[in-house]
Amino acid sequence: MTDHETITVSEAMTASVRTIEATATVKDAIQMMREHALSSLAIERRDEHDEYGLLVISDVAREVIAKNRAAERVNVYEIMSKPVLTLPVDMKIKYAVRLLVRFDLSRALVVDSGRQPVGIVTLRDMVLCYGDD
Repeated sequence: MTDHETITVSEAMTASVRTIEATATVKDAIQMMREHALSSLAIERRDEHDEYGLLVISDVAREVIAKNRAAERVNVYEIMSKPVLTLPVDMKIKYAVRLLVRFDLSRALVVDSGRQPVGIVTLRDMVLCYGDD
């Protein structure tokens, strides 16, 4: 077994995950992304039985800018992805990569054992971590 076999999602993820309410405007989301230099935001659950959503820069580009919609008049829930793939913090990256590739996704929300978001991991993050010796 190589060292690559033991790398977990927690080692590759970006630990700072920002959340926003689904009813916030896309303009608010863009401002938060700009302030924190982020390309995605987790969308808060309404309650413990709800699922998380995810808003990515490409969602804003495709659904707001390309369609000439006003960012201050579009709510996040209108363009977000939900539900999103969530990965446990202790999952090995080889399995996480397989999941993302299988579903043609570039990123996933990382959650702890209580299903609270603790980070976001991208294929890029995991490939670069895997190649780190």
